[in-house]
Amino acid sequence: MLAAITKRAQVPFSRWLPAAMAAPTPVSALVHSSTLVTAGVFLMIRFFPFISCWKYFRFFLIFVSVITLFIAGIRANYEYDIKKIIALSTLSQLGVMIISLALNLPFLALFHLYTHAMFKAILFICAGIIIHNNKNAQDLRLLGRL
Repeated sequence: MLAAITKRAQVPFSRWLPAAMAAPTPVSALVHSSTLVTAGVFLMIRFFPFISCWKYFRFFLIFVSVITLFIAGIRANYEYDIKKIIALSTLSQLGVMIISLALNLPFLALFHLYTHAMFKAILFICAGIIIHNNKNAQDLRLLGRL
Protein backbone atom coordinates (compact mmCIF):
# COMPACT_ATOMS: atom_id res chain seq x y z
CA MET A 1 0.00 0.00 0.00
CA LEU A 2 2.83 2.40 0.86
CA ALA A 3 4.59 1.61 -2.43
CA ALA A 4 1.43 2.37 -4.40
CA ILE A 5 0.93 5.67 -2.53
CA THR A 6 4.47 6.83 -3.24
CA LYS A 7 4.27 5.69 -6.86
CA ARG A 8 1.03 7.52 -7.56
CA ALA A 9 2.31 10.67 -5.79
CA GLN A 10 -0.41 10.99 -3.19
CA VAL A 11 -0.01 13.08 -0.05
CA PRO A 12 2.53 13.17 1.68
CA PHE A 13 4.66 11.99 -1.27
CA SER A 14 3.34 14.46 -3.84
CA ARG A 15 6.13 17.04 -3.72
CA TRP A 16 8.29 15.31 -6.35
CA LEU A 17 5.76 15.41 -9.17
CA PRO A 18 5.77 19.16 -9.99
CA ALA A 19 9.52 19.23 -9.31
CA ALA A 20 10.04 16.68 -12.10
CA MET A 21 9.02 19.32 -14.64
CA ALA A 22 12.63 20.40 -15.19
CA ALA A 23 12.84 17.58 -17.73
CA PRO A 24 12.16 18.21 -21.43
CA THR A 25 8.49 18.22 -22.39
CA PRO A 26 8.42 14.77 -24.11
CA VAL A 27 9.92 13.24 -20.97
CA SER A 28 7.33 15.06 -18.86
CA ALA A 29 4.57 13.68 -21.06
CA LEU A 30 5.89 10.16 -20.59
CA VAL A 31 6.23 10.58 -16.84
CA HIS A 32 2.75 12.00 -16.32
CA SER A 33 0.59 10.27 -18.86
CA SER A 34 1.45 6.67 -19.17
CA THR A 35 4.16 5.18 -17.03
CA LEU A 36 5.38 6.60 -13.80
CA VAL A 37 2.51 7.97 -11.76
CA THR A 38 -0.22 5.83 -13.24
CA ALA A 39 1.66 2.66 -12.30
CA GLY A 40 0.65 3.19 -8.67
CA VAL A 41 -3.01 3.50 -9.65
CA PHE A 42 -2.78 0.42 -11.84
CA LEU A 43 -1.18 -1.46 -8.94
CA MET A 44 -4.11 -0.49 -6.71
CA ILE A 45 -6.61 -1.58 -9.37
CA ARG A 46 -4.87 -4.94 -9.86
CA PHE A 47 -4.84 -5.71 -6.15
CA PHE A 48 -8.24 -4.18 -5.44
CA PRO A 49 -10.03 -7.48 -4.69
CA PHE A 50 -7.37 -8.33 -2.13
CA ILE A 51 -6.89 -4.98 -0.42
CA SER A 52 -10.56 -3.94 -0.40
CA CYS A 53 -11.12 -6.50 2.34
CA TRP A 54 -9.11 -4.41 4.82
CA LYS A 55 -11.22 -2.74 7.44
CA TYR A 56 -10.34 0.92 6.95
CA PHE A 57 -9.20 0.70 3.34
CA ARG A 58 -11.91 2.85 1.75
CA PHE A 59 -11.81 5.50 4.45
CA PHE A 60 -8.03 5.75 4.09
CA LEU A 61 -8.25 6.06 0.29
CA ILE A 62 -10.89 8.78 0.43
CA PHE A 63 -8.97 10.68 3.10
CA VAL A 64 -5.66 10.62 1.21
CA SER A 65 -7.15 11.35 -2.21
CA VAL A 66 -9.31 14.28 -1.04
CA ILE A 67 -6.30 15.88 0.66
CA THR A 68 -4.30 15.36 -2.54
CA LEU A 69 -7.06 16.92 -4.65
CA PHE A 70 -7.31 19.91 -2.33
CA ILE A 71 -3.57 20.57 -2.10
CA ALA A 72 -3.04 20.15 -5.86
CA GLY A 73 -5.87 22.57 -6.61
CA ILE A 74 -4.60 25.19 -4.19
CA ARG A 75 -1.02 24.91 -5.46
CA ALA A 76 -2.14 25.14 -9.11
CA ASN A 77 -3.84 28.47 -8.39
CA TYR A 78 -0.52 30.02 -7.36
CA GLU A 79 1.72 28.51 -10.03
CA TYR A 80 2.95 30.28 -13.16
CA ASP A 81 4.88 27.50 -14.90
CA ILE A 82 2.67 25.86 -17.53
CA LYS A 83 4.23 22.42 -17.10
CA LYS A 84 3.89 22.53 -13.32
CA ILE A 85 0.22 23.40 -13.66
CA ILE A 86 -0.26 20.37 -15.89
CA ALA A 87 1.61 18.26 -13.31
CA LEU A 88 -0.67 19.51 -10.56
CA SER A 89 -3.69 18.65 -12.70
CA THR A 90 -2.22 15.15 -12.95
CA LEU A 91 -2.22 14.99 -9.15
CA SER A 92 -5.87 15.95 -9.02
CA GLN A 93 -6.78 13.38 -11.69
CA LEU A 94 -4.97 10.68 -9.73
CA GLY A 95 -7.01 11.69 -6.71
CA VAL A 96 -10.22 11.26 -8.71
CA MET A 97 -9.10 7.79 -9.81
CA ILE A 98 -8.42 6.77 -6.24
CA ILE A 99 -11.76 8.17 -5.07
CA SER A 100 -13.48 5.94 -7.63
CA LEU A 101 -11.56 3.00 -6.18
CA ALA A 102 -12.69 4.00 -2.69
CA LEU A 103 -16.27 4.03 -3.95
CA ASN A 104 -15.82 0.40 -5.09
CA LEU A 105 -15.67 1.26 -8.80
CA PRO A 106 -12.38 -0.26 -10.05
CA PHE A 107 -13.50 -0.44 -13.70
CA LEU A 108 -14.31 3.27 -13.68
CA ALA A 109 -10.84 3.95 -12.25
CA LEU A 110 -9.29 1.83 -15.00
CA PHE A 111 -11.27 3.65 -17.70
CA HIS A 112 -10.23 6.99 -16.23
CA LEU A 113 -6.62 5.77 -16.19
CA TYR A 114 -6.76 5.01 -19.93
CA THR A 115 -8.44 8.27 -20.91
CA HIS A 116 -6.08 10.22 -18.64
CA ALA A 117 -3.08 8.74 -20.43
CA MET A 118 -4.42 9.86 -23.78
CA PHE A 119 -5.47 13.41 -22.94
CA LYS A 120 -2.46 14.15 -20.71
CA ALA A 121 -0.01 13.10 -23.43
CA ILE A 122 -1.78 15.37 -25.91
CA LEU A 123 -1.85 18.18 -23.36
CA PHE A 124 1.90 17.97 -22.81
CA ILE A 125 2.55 17.91 -26.56
CA CYS A 126 0.45 21.06 -26.97
CA ALA A 127 2.27 22.69 -24.05
CA GLY A 128 5.58 21.77 -25.68
CA ILE A 129 4.49 23.41 -28.92
CA ILE A 130 3.45 26.56 -27.04
CA ILE A 131 6.75 26.64 -25.16
CA HIS A 132 8.74 26.08 -28.34
CA ASN A 133 6.89 28.77 -30.30
CA ASN A 134 7.43 31.31 -27.51
CA LYS A 135 11.23 31.04 -27.33
CA ASN A 136 11.22 28.43 -24.53
CA ALA A 137 9.12 30.56 -22.19
CA GLN A 138 7.16 28.45 -19.72
CA ASP A 139 5.98 31.30 -17.51
CA LEU A 140 2.31 32.05 -18.11
CA ARG A 141 2.90 35.73 -17.40
CA LEU A 142 5.04 35.88 -20.53
CA LEU A 143 2.53 34.10 -22.75
CA GLY A 144 -0.08 36.84 -22.92
CA ARG A 145 -0.42 37.04 -26.69
CA LEU A 146 -1.49 33.50 -27.50
